[in-house]
Amino acid sequence: MGLDNGIFDAHVHIWTSDTERYPLAPGFTARDTWTPSFTADELLSHTSPSGVDKINLVQMTWYGLDHSYILDVIAGAPERFCGTGMVPAVNDVTLADQGEAMAALSRGGIYAFRVRGKSARPGINDGPQWMDHPGYSRMFEAGAQHNLAISFLLNVEDLQEVERMCARYPGTPVIIDHLARSHAAGPVDDRGIQALCRMARHRNVMVKVGAFYAGGRTPPYTDLLPALERVIDAFGPERCMWESDSPLQLDGPHRYDDSVALIRDHADFLSASDKEQVLSKTAQSFFFDR
Repeated sequence: MGLDNGIFDAHVHIWTSDTERYPLAPGFTARDTWTPSFTADELLSHTSPSGVDKINLVQMTWYGLDHSYILDVIAGAPERFCGTGMVPAVNDVTLADQGEAMAALSRGGIYAFRVRGKSARPGINDGPQWMDHPGYSRMFEAGAQHNLAISFLLNVEDLQEVERMCARYPGTPVIIDHLARSHAAGPVDDRGIQALCRMARHRNVMVKVGAFYAGGRTPPYTDLLPALERVIDAFGPERCMWESDSPLQLDGPHRYDDSVALIRDHADFLSASDKEQVLSKTAQSFFFDR
């Protein structure tokens, strides 16, 4: 299939071995990085052959709150790159207002901000309402005010709390990464897919469909198609955006184009226009058509 505007990869990570110019955050060393480097140029050597022309760069944990690397990459090609950043979601003496930090980063092309679910990284409140804290409220308020997304790395058991916040802040864009990891442990979690599909009742919730390599799968990942059909049917293609989750997509038997191909070549339940929506237009609409 041909795409009028190319493909948009909504989720990749990049970093450089140049730690003098781009130092790692306190507590991290070069041994903590997945590989010595995965630079923007290295990334493009994989994305370009698949027709990808726009990419959302997700801040690496080992850079902490210093977004210099992805900000510089975005500034060098703002027509190609945008970003997802991080701000502390709890009170911190170095950052009194999460909203101000989000607004400042958005001026450099960072339009989404990652939050880890309780199951991935317990927050200040270990109870079921783990986002019951002023820092998270400020993030949701800033998201609604500036059209900035809260992008969640979480497991399906965290969705109930995200739904509570979506009901409280219905105007805030929210992105669920990696199908809420409902496929990360091997067989697709049917109850997790049901919980994810229930989130579709909140009109500003979007879903990244990708990380197809997870759970020990091998290409072409067609065992995921029934779950993908349910999710895309629930949210509509206009709220689903494809992601590769590179460089993890490039490990072992997995190639970059394998991830594109699951939607492009195997998702027969989607029309050509629906495939274009998922592979390009949804992410384009949020990250660039502002």
